[in-house]
Amino acid sequence: MRYELVKLANLSGNEASVYSIWLVDNQTTSYDRFLNENINSFKSELSDINNRLYVIGKKTGAREHFFTPGEGNLGDGICALCDSPKKKLRLYCIRYGTLILIVGGGGEKNVKKLQENKKLKDENYFLRTISAQIAQRIKNKEIWYSENKMDFEGNLIFNDDQDD
Repeated sequence: MRYELVKLANLSGNEASVYSIWLVDNQTTSYDRFLNENINSFKSELSDINNRLYVIGKKTGAREHFFTPGEGNLGDGICALCDSPKKKLRLYCIRYGTLILIVGGGGEKNVKKLQENKKLKDENYFLRTISAQIAQRIKNKEIWYSENKMDFEGNLIFNDDQDD
């Protein structure tokens, strides 16, 4: 599968850059796919999530208390965007401090462990793969942070066949 990190200009601002994954085969971002999959069942929650991302980019940055950490492997930055504890929609992200956030996909969390729900597991493990690939490219100096540390620069196009 081919994909690319793309900055979401409408959500990014002076406090943080918000990225998503452009899925070449689907001609959409993982975040837009998440929105489309959940619009009928979770309209108000999606509005809350979108507003939270807007606030992160424009006003506050990706503060730790907005997220549930430890949704992936140790050190990979995988987290879930927190909403109200009573809400059921889960959006997985990769957080790079307070300045860069990559939003992926997710879905309804109606199970205790994400591994019990194929959709949540697939979305989460896809972000784990992306996180590992970004880390390797940073190590190899193929990706680097911009001077102000708010953007990724370099080779942001991935092909699973090449990065295995």
